[in-house]
Amino acid sequence: MTDQHSSARDTAVTVIGLGPMGSALAHTLLGKGRSLTVWNRTPGKADGLVAEGAHRAATVAGAVAASPVTIVCLNDYATMYQVFESAGALSGHALVNLNSGTPAEARTAAVWAAERDLDYLDGAIMVPPPLIGYDGSVLLYSGARDVLDRHREILADLGDPRHLGADPGLAVLFNTALLGMMYATLNGFLHAAALTDSAGVPAAEFAEIALGWFMPVVLDPASLAEQAPNLDKGAYPGDQGTMQMNLNALEHIARTSVEQGVHPAQPQLMKQLAEQAIAQGHGTENYFALFEILKNPGAETP
Repeated sequence: MTDQHSSARDTAVTVIGLGPMGSALAHTLLGKGRSLTVWNRTPGKADGLVAEGAHRAATVAGAVAASPVTIVCLNDYATMYQVFESAGALSGHALVNLNSGTPAEARTAAVWAAERDLDYLDGAIMVPPPLIGYDGSVLLYSGARDVLDRHREILADLGDPRHLGADPGLAVLFNTALLGMMYATLNGFLHAAALTDSAGVPAAEFAEIALGWFMPVVLDPASLAEQAPNLDKGAYPGDQGTMQMNLNALEHIARTSVEQGVHPAQPQLMKQLAEQAIAQGHGTENYFALFEILKNPGAETP
C-alpha cells in the first residue's frame, strides 16, 4: 500500500443515516477534510453531501467497507439491525453507534456487533445538530476504550469525545440521566412561570428574577457539585434545613397551584416523594436525602 493510499484510509470515515443529526455529523466531517462515504435508506438525502465531495455508497456493505470506522446515526437500535441485516460479513471494521435507546439495548448491540467481528462503541450526542463540531460540544462514548483511542482524531472532529467506561450502556444511561435533568429543570421553570402568570405577571418579567438571580445564586451548579460526595456517602446533615421543613414548602406550592388554577401534578409528586422520605426516617435530614428514595423506590417504610 502506498503512503498516499494509507493516508486516504486514515482520514476515511463512513456515516450511515442522514437525518438532521446524521447530516450534521457528515457535513462536519466533510468540512474537516475527511474522506467521507455516506449511505441512507432514502438515497436523495445524500445529494447535497455528494455535491460537496462525499461518496455515495450503493449498499450498506459497501459503505462500511469504504472506511475503517462507520458512524451510525439512525432512529433506534431496531432500525440499525434492519439496515445491517443484508450487509453480510463486516469483520475488521469499527462501528460507532449514535442511536437513541436504553442501556440494555446498547449492551445487546455490543453482543450483536461482537458476533459479526465488528469493533463496537456506543455513544450519545449531547448537543443539537447546529453545534456539532464546535468548541464546547461533547459526545459521550462507552464500550471498548481502544476503539475510541484508535479513532479519536475523527471522533474529535465532532466534539469532545468523553469515554465513560467499558460498559456499553453507560453512554445512553448518561444521556437519559442528563435529559431527565434537563426536562425536570424546564418543567420547573414552566410551572413557576405558570404560577406567576396566574396573577397576570408576564413571563419575561418573572424570568428576570428567576433566571437572572434565583437559579444562578440559589441553584448554583458549583454548590450542587459540593453535595455530590455526600450522596455517595449517604450523609445528609439537617443543620441547614430538614426534609420536614421542605415538605412544608412543597405543601404550599401544591396548594397554591390548586388555588391559582395551575396544573398541580408536578408539585404534588414532589410533595409525595418528600412524604415518603419522612416516612422512611429521613425527616430530620436535608432535602438531598430524597436521593435514597429515588434510587430505592421499593424500599419498605420502617
